[in-house]
Amino acid sequence: MNASTLLNISSTSLYAAFILYLVAILPFSASFKAKSNKSERIGVLLTLIGFIMQLVYFITRWMAAGHAPVSNMYEFLTMFGIMMVGGFLVINHIYKTPILALFALPFAMLVIVYASMFSREVSPLIPALQSGWLAIHVITVTISYGILGMSSIAGFIYLLKAIDDKTRTKDSIWLEVVMYVIVIIIGFILTTILMKGIVKYDDAYLYKDKNEMNAVANYHLPSLINYKGSVAVEHVSGNDYKPSKHFNTGIEVAPVINAQKLNTVVWSIIIGSVLYGIIRLITRKSVFSLVKPLSNKVSLSLMDEICYRSVIIGFPLFSLGGLLFASIWAQIAWSRFWGWDPKEVWALITFLFYAIFLHLRLGRGWEGKKSAWLAVIGMAIILFNVIAVNLIIAGLHSYA
Repeated sequence: MNASTLLNISSTSLYAAFILYLVAILPFSASFKAKSNKSERIGVLLTLIGFIMQLVYFITRWMAAGHAPVSNMYEFLTMFGIMMVGGFLVINHIYKTPILALFALPFAMLVIVYASMFSREVSPLIPALQSGWLAIHVITVTISYGILGMSSIAGFIYLLKAIDDKTRTKDSIWLEVVMYVIVIIIGFILTTILMKGIVKYDDAYLYKDKNEMNAVANYHLPSLINYKGSVAVEHVSGNDYKPSKHFNTGIEVAPVINAQKLNTVVWSIIIGSVLYGIIRLITRKSVFSLVKPLSNKVSLSLMDEICYRSVIIGFPLFSLGGLLFASIWAQIAWSRFWGWDPKEVWALITFLFYAIFLHLRLGRGWEGKKSAWLAVIGMAIILFNVIAVNLIIAGLHSYA
Protein backbone atom coordinates (compact mmCIF):
# COMPACT_ATOMS: atom_id res chain seq x y z
CA MET A 1 0.00 0.00 0.00
CA ASN A 2 1.60 3.29 -1.11
CA ALA A 3 1.84 6.52 0.88
CA SER A 4 -0.93 8.25 -1.09
CA THR A 5 -3.42 5.46 -0.33
CA LEU A 6 -2.46 5.45 3.34
CA LEU A 7 -2.97 9.21 3.56
CA ASN A 8 -6.41 8.90 1.95
CA ILE A 9 -7.37 6.24 4.50
CA SER A 10 -5.99 8.47 7.25
CA SER A 11 -8.01 11.52 6.19
CA THR A 12 -11.19 9.49 5.69
CA SER A 13 -10.81 7.91 9.14
CA LEU A 14 -10.45 11.30 10.80
CA TYR A 15 -13.51 12.63 8.97
CA ALA A 16 -15.51 9.54 9.98
CA ALA A 17 -14.47 10.04 13.62
CA PHE A 18 -15.68 13.64 13.51
CA ILE A 19 -19.10 12.56 12.18
CA LEU A 20 -19.39 9.81 14.79
CA TYR A 21 -18.66 12.27 17.61
CA LEU A 22 -21.26 14.65 16.22
CA VAL A 23 -23.87 11.88 16.10
CA ALA A 24 -22.88 10.57 19.55
CA ILE A 25 -23.89 13.86 21.17
CA LEU A 26 -27.55 13.05 20.42
CA PRO A 27 -27.87 9.83 22.47
CA PHE A 28 -25.74 11.34 25.24
CA SER A 29 -28.19 14.26 25.40
CA ALA A 30 -31.16 11.90 25.39
CA SER A 31 -29.67 9.82 28.22
CA PHE A 32 -30.43 12.54 30.78
CA LYS A 33 -34.18 12.04 30.39
CA ALA A 34 -34.18 8.32 29.55
CA LYS A 35 -35.19 5.83 32.23
CA SER A 36 -32.70 3.21 31.00
CA ASN A 37 -29.03 3.58 30.11
CA LYS A 38 -29.55 2.42 26.52
CA SER A 39 -28.96 5.90 25.07
CA GLU A 40 -25.80 6.26 27.12
CA ARG A 41 -24.49 2.91 25.86
CA ILE A 42 -25.17 3.94 22.25
CA GLY A 43 -23.32 7.22 22.81
CA VAL A 44 -20.33 5.44 24.35
CA LEU A 45 -20.27 2.89 21.51
CA LEU A 46 -20.31 5.61 18.84
CA THR A 47 -17.59 7.50 20.69
CA LEU A 48 -15.47 4.37 21.04
CA ILE A 49 -15.79 3.62 17.31
CA GLY A 50 -14.86 7.24 16.57
CA PHE A 51 -11.83 6.94 18.83
CA ILE A 52 -10.76 3.77 17.01
CA MET A 53 -11.13 5.63 13.69
CA GLN A 54 -8.88 8.39 15.04
CA LEU A 55 -6.32 5.75 15.99
CA VAL A 56 -6.56 4.42 12.42
CA TYR A 57 -5.87 7.98 11.22
CA PHE A 58 -2.82 8.16 13.47
CA ILE A 59 -1.39 4.74 12.54
CA THR A 60 -1.90 5.07 8.76
CA ARG A 61 -0.45 8.60 8.73
CA TRP A 62 2.55 7.30 10.69
CA MET A 63 3.01 4.51 8.11
CA ALA A 64 2.74 6.99 5.22
CA ALA A 65 5.12 9.55 6.74
CA GLY A 66 7.63 7.10 8.18
CA HIS A 67 7.60 8.95 11.50
CA ALA A 68 5.15 9.75 14.29
CA PRO A 69 2.54 12.25 13.03
CA VAL A 70 3.20 14.87 15.72
CA SER A 71 5.66 17.14 13.90
CA ASN A 72 3.43 20.06 12.83
CA MET A 73 0.44 21.98 14.15
CA TYR A 74 -2.12 19.91 12.23
CA GLU A 75 -0.76 16.66 13.61
CA PHE A 76 -0.26 17.96 17.14
CA LEU A 77 -3.78 19.40 17.43
CA THR A 78 -5.32 16.26 15.97
CA MET A 79 -3.38 14.21 18.52
CA PHE A 80 -4.69 16.55 21.23
CA GLY A 81 -8.25 15.84 20.04
CA ILE A 82 -7.61 12.08 20.08
CA MET A 83 -6.41 12.21 23.67
CA MET A 84 -9.32 14.38 24.82
CA VAL A 85 -11.70 11.67 23.62
CA GLY A 86 -9.46 8.99 25.09
CA GLY A 87 -9.47 10.82 28.43
CA PHE A 88 -13.28 10.94 28.36
CA LEU A 89 -13.56 7.22 27.61
CA VAL A 90 -11.25 6.34 30.50
CA ILE A 91 -13.02 8.59 33.01
CA ASN A 92 -16.49 7.56 31.80
CA HIS A 93 -15.53 3.87 32.12
CA ILE A 94 -14.59 4.46 35.75
CA TYR A 95 -17.36 6.85 36.83
CA LYS A 96 -20.18 6.39 34.27
CA THR A 97 -20.70 10.12 33.77
CA PRO A 98 -22.22 10.87 30.33
CA ILE A 99 -22.49 14.59 31.18
CA LEU A 100 -18.76 14.85 30.44
CA ALA A 101 -19.44 13.87 26.81
CA LEU A 102 -21.51 17.01 26.20
CA PHE A 103 -18.38 19.06 26.84
CA ALA A 104 -15.50 16.72 25.90
CA LEU A 105 -16.83 15.75 22.45
CA PRO A 106 -17.58 19.32 21.24
CA PHE A 107 -14.16 20.39 22.52
CA ALA A 108 -12.44 17.55 20.62
CA MET A 109 -14.44 18.37 17.49
CA LEU A 110 -13.47 22.05 17.66
CA VAL A 111 -9.82 21.03 17.99
CA ILE A 112 -10.09 18.75 14.93
CA VAL A 113 -11.81 21.46 12.87
CA TYR A 114 -9.21 24.02 13.89
CA ALA A 115 -6.40 21.57 13.07
CA SER A 116 -7.78 21.16 9.54
CA MET A 117 -6.95 24.82 8.85
CA PHE A 118 -3.23 24.06 9.00
CA SER A 119 -1.14 22.38 6.33
CA ARG A 120 -1.78 18.64 6.13
CA GLU A 121 1.27 17.92 4.01
CA VAL A 122 3.62 15.18 5.10
CA SER A 123 7.19 16.45 4.96
CA PRO A 124 10.56 15.00 6.05
CA LEU A 125 11.62 15.80 9.59
CA ILE A 126 14.32 18.39 10.14
CA PRO A 127 17.47 16.95 11.78
CA ALA A 128 16.50 18.17 15.27
CA LEU A 129 13.26 16.17 15.10
CA GLN A 130 14.76 12.94 13.78
CA SER A 131 14.62 11.09 17.05
CA GLY A 132 12.40 8.49 18.68
CA TRP A 133 12.08 10.91 21.59
CA LEU A 134 9.84 13.10 19.41
CA ALA A 135 7.05 10.50 19.55
CA ILE A 136 7.68 9.63 23.20
CA HIS A 137 7.70 13.28 24.32
CA VAL A 138 4.72 14.58 22.34
CA ILE A 139 2.48 11.53 22.76
CA THR A 140 3.03 11.48 26.53
CA VAL A 141 2.29 15.20 26.76
CA THR A 142 -0.94 14.93 24.73
CA ILE A 143 -2.11 11.96 26.82
CA SER A 144 -1.59 14.10 29.93
CA TYR A 145 -3.48 16.96 28.28
CA GLY A 146 -6.40 14.63 27.60
CA ILE A 147 -6.60 13.52 31.24
CA LEU A 148 -6.06 17.03 32.61
CA GLY A 149 -8.74 18.21 30.17
CA MET A 150 -11.22 15.93 31.94
CA SER A 151 -10.25 17.60 35.22
CA SER A 152 -11.06 21.03 33.82
CA ILE A 153 -14.35 19.84 32.30
CA ALA A 154 -15.40 18.26 35.61
CA GLY A 155 -14.39 21.46 37.42
CA PHE A 156 -16.36 23.56 34.96
CA ILE A 157 -19.47 21.40 35.38
CA TYR A 158 -19.05 21.63 39.17
CA LEU A 159 -19.06 25.42 38.94
CA LEU A 160 -22.13 25.40 36.66
CA LYS A 161 -23.99 23.39 39.29
CA ALA A 162 -22.67 25.10 42.43
CA ILE A 163 -22.90 28.76 41.39
CA ASP A 164 -26.26 30.52 41.40
CA ASP A 165 -26.90 32.33 38.11
CA LYS A 166 -29.71 34.41 39.63
CA THR A 167 -27.45 36.23 42.07
CA ARG A 168 -24.65 38.52 40.96
CA THR A 169 -21.61 37.35 42.92
CA LYS A 170 -17.89 37.29 42.30
CA ASP A 171 -18.12 33.61 41.29
CA SER A 172 -20.99 34.16 38.86
CA ILE A 173 -19.17 37.11 37.26
CA TRP A 174 -15.98 35.11 36.80
CA LEU A 175 -17.87 32.13 35.41
CA GLU A 176 -19.49 34.41 32.86
CA VAL A 177 -15.99 35.62 31.98
CA VAL A 178 -15.07 31.98 31.36
CA MET A 179 -18.11 31.62 29.08
CA TYR A 180 -17.04 34.79 27.26
CA VAL A 181 -13.57 33.33 26.69
CA ILE A 182 -15.13 30.10 25.37
CA VAL A 183 -17.15 32.16 22.88
CA ILE A 184 -13.91 33.94 21.93
CA ILE A 185 -12.24 30.58 21.25
CA ILE A 186 -15.21 29.50 19.13
CA GLY A 187 -14.95 32.83 17.31
CA PHE A 188 -11.23 32.17 16.76
CA ILE A 189 -11.93 28.81 15.14
CA LEU A 190 -14.92 30.00 13.09
CA THR A 191 -12.94 33.03 11.89
CA THR A 192 -10.08 30.83 10.70
CA ILE A 193 -12.43 28.40 8.96
CA LEU A 194 -14.43 31.15 7.24
CA MET A 195 -11.60 33.37 6.00
CA LYS A 196 -8.99 30.74 5.20
CA GLY A 197 -11.10 27.76 4.23
CA ILE A 198 -14.17 29.35 2.59
CA VAL A 199 -13.47 32.97 1.59
CA LYS A 200 -9.78 32.12 0.92
CA TYR A 201 -8.72 35.66 1.80
CA ASP A 202 -4.96 36.00 1.19
CA ASP A 203 -2.76 39.10 1.48
CA ALA A 204 1.02 38.75 1.28
CA TYR A 205 3.62 40.94 3.02
CA LEU A 206 7.39 40.85 2.54
CA TYR A 207 9.40 41.37 5.74
CA LYS A 208 12.69 40.49 7.43
CA ASP A 209 12.49 37.74 10.02
CA LYS A 210 14.41 37.64 13.31
CA ASN A 211 17.48 36.36 11.43
CA GLU A 212 17.31 39.33 9.00
CA MET A 213 16.30 37.02 6.16
CA ASN A 214 13.59 37.94 3.66
CA ALA A 215 10.31 36.14 4.35
CA VAL A 216 6.70 36.39 3.20
CA ALA A 217 3.73 36.41 5.59
CA ASN A 218 0.33 35.39 4.24
CA TYR A 219 -2.64 37.01 5.94
CA HIS A 220 -6.09 35.42 5.85
CA LEU A 221 -7.69 38.43 7.55
CA PRO A 222 -7.16 42.17 6.90
CA SER A 223 -3.93 43.32 8.52
CA LEU A 224 -4.45 45.05 11.85
CA ILE A 225 -0.98 44.05 13.05
CA ASN A 226 2.05 43.44 10.84
CA TYR A 227 5.81 42.98 10.97
CA LYS A 228 8.05 45.98 11.36
CA GLY A 229 9.05 47.32 7.92
CA SER A 230 6.76 44.91 6.03
CA VAL A 231 5.82 45.69 2.42
CA ALA A 232 2.59 44.60 0.73
CA VAL A 233 3.27 42.29 -2.24
CA GLU A 234 1.38 40.08 -4.65
CA HIS A 235 2.44 36.58 -5.62
CA VAL A 236 3.43 36.24 -9.28
CA SER A 237 4.90 32.75 -9.61
CA GLY A 238 7.26 30.51 -7.70
CA ASN A 239 9.20 32.74 -5.31
CA ASP A 240 8.52 35.91 -7.31
CA TYR A 241 6.42 38.74 -5.86
CA LYS A 242 5.56 42.24 -7.01
CA PRO A 243 4.56 45.32 -4.96
CA SER A 244 0.86 45.63 -4.25
CA LYS A 245 -1.63 47.40 -1.98
CA HIS A 246 -3.43 45.70 0.91
CA PHE A 247 -5.36 46.94 3.90
CA ASN A 248 -2.93 47.73 6.73
CA THR A 249 -3.49 49.74 9.93
CA GLY A 250 0.22 50.38 10.33
CA ILE A 251 0.55 48.71 13.75
CA GLU A 252 3.90 46.90 13.64
CA VAL A 253 5.65 44.38 15.89
CA ALA A 254 9.15 42.90 15.99
CA PRO A 255 9.61 39.56 14.17
CA VAL A 256 10.06 37.76 17.49
CA ILE A 257 6.23 37.87 17.53
CA ASN A 258 4.30 35.97 14.85
CA ALA A 259 2.38 38.96 13.56
CA GLN A 260 -0.10 37.19 11.28
CA LYS A 261 -1.14 34.79 14.04
CA LEU A 262 -1.45 37.66 16.51
CA ASN A 263 -3.55 39.45 13.89
CA THR A 264 -5.88 36.43 13.77
CA VAL A 265 -6.15 36.42 17.57
CA VAL A 266 -7.08 40.13 17.62
CA TRP A 267 -9.71 39.61 14.94
CA SER A 268 -11.03 36.60 16.85
CA ILE A 269 -11.44 38.66 20.02
CA ILE A 270 -13.33 41.28 18.03
CA ILE A 271 -15.56 38.75 16.27
CA GLY A 272 -15.99 36.65 19.42
CA SER A 273 -17.05 39.75 21.36
CA VAL A 274 -19.62 40.59 18.68
CA LEU A 275 -20.88 36.97 18.74
CA TYR A 276 -21.14 37.08 22.54
CA GLY A 277 -23.08 40.36 22.33
CA ILE A 278 -25.49 38.89 19.76
CA ILE A 279 -26.16 35.86 21.99
CA ARG A 280 -26.88 38.13 24.95
CA LEU A 281 -29.19 40.37 22.90
CA ILE A 282 -31.18 37.49 21.39
CA THR A 283 -31.57 35.40 24.55
CA ARG A 284 -31.57 38.26 27.07
CA LYS A 285 -29.66 35.91 29.34
CA SER A 286 -26.05 35.38 30.31
CA VAL A 287 -24.33 32.52 28.49
CA PHE A 288 -23.79 30.99 31.94
CA SER A 289 -27.57 30.88 32.47
CA LEU A 290 -28.09 29.25 29.06
CA VAL A 291 -25.64 26.43 29.80
CA LYS A 292 -26.44 25.90 33.50
CA PRO A 293 -29.47 23.56 32.94
CA LEU A 294 -27.05 20.90 31.64
CA SER A 295 -25.77 20.50 35.20
CA ASN A 296 -29.15 20.07 36.91
CA LYS A 297 -28.71 16.36 37.68
CA VAL A 298 -25.00 16.49 38.36
CA SER A 299 -23.51 15.18 41.61
CA LEU A 300 -21.15 17.80 43.02
CA SER A 301 -19.18 15.23 45.00
CA LEU A 302 -18.67 13.11 41.87
CA MET A 303 -17.48 16.08 39.79
CA ASP A 304 -15.11 17.07 42.59
CA GLU A 305 -13.65 13.58 42.72
CA ILE A 306 -13.20 13.41 38.93
CA CYS A 307 -11.58 16.86 39.01
CA TYR A 308 -9.05 15.69 41.60
CA ARG A 309 -8.43 12.13 40.36
CA SER A 310 -7.80 13.35 36.81
CA VAL A 311 -5.02 15.62 38.04
CA ILE A 312 -3.55 12.75 40.08
CA ILE A 313 -3.27 10.76 36.81
CA GLY A 314 -2.47 13.59 34.39
CA PHE A 315 0.14 15.49 36.42
CA PRO A 316 2.73 12.66 36.65
CA LEU A 317 2.27 11.98 32.92
CA PHE A 318 2.88 15.65 32.11
CA SER A 319 5.93 15.69 34.38
CA LEU A 320 7.34 12.74 32.45
CA GLY A 321 6.49 13.93 28.93
CA GLY A 322 6.69 17.70 29.35
CA LEU A 323 9.84 17.90 31.47
CA LEU A 324 11.83 14.65 31.78
CA PHE A 325 11.41 13.26 28.25
CA ALA A 326 11.59 16.78 26.80
CA SER A 327 14.90 17.43 28.58
CA ILE A 328 16.39 14.19 27.28
CA TRP A 329 15.31 15.05 23.74
CA ALA A 330 16.63 18.63 24.10
CA GLN A 331 20.03 17.25 25.12
CA ILE A 332 20.08 15.00 22.04
CA ALA A 333 18.81 17.67 19.62
CA TRP A 334 20.45 20.86 20.93
CA SER A 335 23.12 19.60 23.36
CA ARG A 336 21.47 21.14 26.40
CA PHE A 337 18.78 19.96 28.79
CA TRP A 338 17.23 23.41 29.27
CA GLY A 339 17.37 26.64 27.29
CA TRP A 340 14.56 28.93 28.51
CA ASP A 341 12.79 28.65 25.18
CA PRO A 342 9.20 30.02 25.49
CA LYS A 343 7.72 26.52 25.22
CA GLU A 344 10.07 25.21 27.90
CA VAL A 345 9.19 28.10 30.20
CA TRP A 346 5.46 27.48 29.82
CA ALA A 347 5.94 23.75 30.34
CA LEU A 348 7.60 24.62 33.65
CA ILE A 349 4.76 27.02 34.51
CA THR A 350 2.22 24.26 33.78
CA PHE A 351 4.16 21.81 35.96
CA LEU A 352 4.40 24.28 38.84
CA PHE A 353 0.71 25.17 38.58
CA TYR A 354 -0.47 21.57 38.95
CA ALA A 355 2.08 20.98 41.72
CA ILE A 356 0.53 23.94 43.57
CA PHE A 357 -2.95 22.56 42.76
CA LEU A 358 -2.13 19.28 44.52
CA HIS A 359 -0.44 21.06 47.42
CA LEU A 360 -3.48 23.26 48.01
CA ARG A 361 -5.84 20.32 47.62
CA LEU A 362 -3.99 17.92 49.92
CA GLY A 363 -2.27 20.32 52.29
CA ARG A 364 -4.75 23.17 52.59
CA GLY A 365 -8.03 21.37 52.00
CA TRP A 366 -8.95 23.26 48.82
CA GLU A 367 -11.83 21.04 47.73
CA GLY A 368 -15.07 21.73 45.92
CA LYS A 369 -15.38 25.16 44.37
CA LYS A 370 -11.76 26.22 44.94
CA SER A 371 -10.45 23.03 43.38
CA ALA A 372 -12.84 23.44 40.44
CA TRP A 373 -11.60 26.96 39.77
CA LEU A 374 -8.00 25.75 39.80
CA ALA A 375 -8.86 23.02 37.26
CA VAL A 376 -10.44 25.59 34.91
CA ILE A 377 -7.39 27.86 35.24
CA GLY A 378 -5.21 24.84 34.46
CA MET A 379 -6.94 24.33 31.12
CA ALA A 380 -6.50 28.03 30.33
CA ILE A 381 -2.75 27.59 30.86
CA ILE A 382 -2.70 24.49 28.64
CA LEU A 383 -4.62 26.25 25.85
CA PHE A 384 -2.28 29.24 26.05
CA ASN A 385 0.64 26.82 25.80
CA VAL A 386 -0.91 24.97 22.84
CA ILE A 387 -2.14 27.99 20.85
CA ALA A 388 -0.34 31.20 21.81
CA VAL A 389 3.12 29.79 22.57
CA ASN A 390 3.08 27.49 19.52
CA LEU A 391 1.80 30.09 17.08
CA ILE A 392 2.49 33.63 18.24
CA ILE A 393 5.78 33.53 20.16
CA ALA A 394 8.74 32.57 17.96
CA GLY A 395 10.90 29.82 19.44
CA LEU A 396 12.54 26.46 18.78
CA HIS A 397 9.25 24.66 19.52
CA SER A 398 7.01 26.90 17.42
CA TYR A 399 4.81 24.95 15.02
CA ALA A 400 4.19 26.23 11.52
